[in-house]
Amino acid sequence: MAATVKRINLEELWPELESGVTQLITNLNEGFSKKKWMELYSHVYNYCTTSRPPAAGRGATKGISGANFVGEELYNRLVEFLKKHMRGLLKSAESRMDESLLVYYFKEWERFTLAMHYVSNIFQYLNRHWIKREADDGKKEVYEVYTLSLVIWRDQLFTPLKGRLTKALLALVERERNGEQIDTGLVKGVINGYVALGLNKEKKDTPTLEIYNQCFEEEFIVATEVYYTAESSQFIVSNSVADYMKKVETRLAEEVKRVQSYLHQSSEQELIQKCERVLIEKHVETIWNEFQNLLQDDKIEDLTRMYSLLMRIPRGLDPLRTILEKHVQTVGEQAVMSVSKTAIADPKQYVETVLKVYKKYNELVQGPFRNEPGFVASLDKACRRFINDNAVCKAAQTASKSPELLARFCDLLLKKSAKNPEEAEMEQTLNDVMVVFKYIEDKDVFQTFYSKQLAKRLIHGTSASEDIEGVMIGKLKSTCGYEYTSKLQRMFTDMQNSRDLLERFKVWLEDKNKDNKEKADLGADFSVLVLATGSWPLQPPATNFQIPKDLLPAEELFQKFYQAQHSGRKLNWLHQLSKGELKARYGSKIFTFQASTYQMGILLQFNAFDTATLEELRIATDLDENTLKSTLLAMVKTKVLLTDASETAVTKTSKFTWNKNFKSKRNRVNINVPMREQEQKATDSTMQAVEEDRKLQIQAAIVRIMKMRKRLNYNNLMAEVITQLQSRFQAKPPVIKKCIDILIEKEYLERVEGQKDMLSYVA
Repeated sequence: MAATVKRINLEELWPELESGVTQLITNLNEGFSKKKWMELYSHVYNYCTTSRPPAAGRGATKGISGANFVGEELYNRLVEFLKKHMRGLLKSAESRMDESLLVYYFKEWERFTLAMHYVSNIFQYLNRHWIKREADDGKKEVYEVYTLSLVIWRDQLFTPLKGRLTKALLALVERERNGEQIDTGLVKGVINGYVALGLNKEKKDTPTLEIYNQCFEEEFIVATEVYYTAESSQFIVSNSVADYMKKVETRLAEEVKRVQSYLHQSSEQELIQKCERVLIEKHVETIWNEFQNLLQDDKIEDLTRMYSLLMRIPRGLDPLRTILEKHVQTVGEQAVMSVSKTAIADPKQYVETVLKVYKKYNELVQGPFRNEPGFVASLDKACRRFINDNAVCKAAQTASKSPELLARFCDLLLKKSAKNPEEAEMEQTLNDVMVVFKYIEDKDVFQTFYSKQLAKRLIHGTSASEDIEGVMIGKLKSTCGYEYTSKLQRMFTDMQNSRDLLERFKVWLEDKNKDNKEKADLGADFSVLVLATGSWPLQPPATNFQIPKDLLPAEELFQKFYQAQHSGRKLNWLHQLSKGELKARYGSKIFTFQASTYQMGILLQFNAFDTATLEELRIATDLDENTLKSTLLAMVKTKVLLTDASETAVTKTSKFTWNKNFKSKRNRVNINVPMREQEQKATDSTMQAVEEDRKLQIQAAIVRIMKMRKRLNYNNLMAEVITQLQSRFQAKPPVIKKCIDILIEKEYLERVEGQKDMLSYVA
């Protein structure tokens, strides 16, 4: 016997469902019993699972037997109910304006969306079966119940109100920008509603921003531009640029906070870009024009703020880099100008003046300008210009004065002196030296002067510390490479070898003295340095010299010892670099004179007589007249000798007398003080040596380039030579041209016939 299935009539069920849904979306706070909820859920379930004959046409499902899930009529009833509810809400909203409208709208939105989550659960069976089947069949206008409620809210309530809602939101934002307190929670809630209404059927949990963008963000960005255009134009006219930048900084921070408080995060980029264009880009020239004043007045805080603002806009920093470069160059030139009268004689003052300018603006670049590469490059260009071309260089009539002064400063720094920095400070001081060295173009000039001064420090034992000397050479090596310092490092090797050799010489002397048949008497305390010719910047003596008989035994004994140790090697004695000590008795007072070997040779002559002419001393010492004059005048200056001639009128018959009344507060007196004229000659000869060395380096570079290229025109060859040598010095085109001509004469190169300015390498 077949069971009879009772058909459920929607007309019987709907009133109770309608009443329950109405209670949920209007009076949810009054509570809703579990029993009531189960009854409503059961009504939906029973209705959807009613078995009924399939319709012959629409809705028939071929091959499906048993229950037929129904729901279209129930779905439509729910749609009509929700639309009716929206009409009621819209009518209540018509009389509300501005913030009142927002409060009403947000209150109803919260109530409605919360209630519809519960309603969706009641209609869950409808969602899972009929709605899902319809959606799978491609019915785009069929939605799950909660989504359906949002669609109806959007179409029936939001769309008619969106203009007024957005206007009210923008009014609140403007009030907040004007400094008023607003209900940010209200604004955030309404805007979140804009976002929630951007329904995404493919990804239900990820709403699109279409509604938010079209109905709020676009108008919000326009309103922002209008507001800040008016405010900025008015503010910058009546306030300083510094105050305006503070205002801009504050406004940008406020807008970021605004996004975080109640706008969607996606708005931040476009909002801030719009603010940057209105607040910064539109007034950028006014801001640029203030940069020079801020630099001059050292307004670090304002400079920091200006950089932070201008870096936000395209090419906002470009003019600042140029202004900074010119400013640093001008300040540097003025600083050097202020010490130009004394700096040549005081390399410490010169280097410290240059460093003071560099450090000031390096702090600016590293701090406010955040070490931005463009500003670093501007500082480097400016420093390079004012260090290599300034009042001191012009006064000395040479572009290579800076490297010479830096080398002399290093000499002062590395010599024994009570004024030397403490060991802890020395590292920083050497780093400062390397800063100036980095900007020097003629590094070969520095190298030449430095090597000569290092040689003197090592030979005369005046170096403060070999360890510190090694640190300095290490810094030069890391900057310029091994080749730059290879000879300097070999000097230290020679010094150690010389110490070892001197110890062996002392042992040799002791052995000879033990043998009664042969006594070895040096006649004086004696030490010697044996230095390799290729490693040391030492010139052969420019004059003959007859070594005093008191010193001759020591020299002859060492010569004999060395030849026995190294057969075939030749020793060249550099008496012009030697020095010693002489004891002179003045009654009961004894002075120890620190003198050069030439001075010793002259002074020892006065053991035999008190007065001698220039010619008599020349014959006795075999020194040439110019060297003898300068040596004698140095001793006259220290008052060891007296003369009847003026400094500029010394002749062969001029007399020099032993000063028997010599006085000094010190027992040890250094009389080996070079004359200024001698120092200038030494500087000139050094620069001449540099120029000659440069010509050889240029020729070597030309040959290397042409050997690789085979053919090259004049201009391209010059450019490549300059580039290849710029790490050591700035090669000048006229000198390059002369070197090319020399190489053509030597048949390393030849001119190509029929091709103007073309050169060819001769293999």
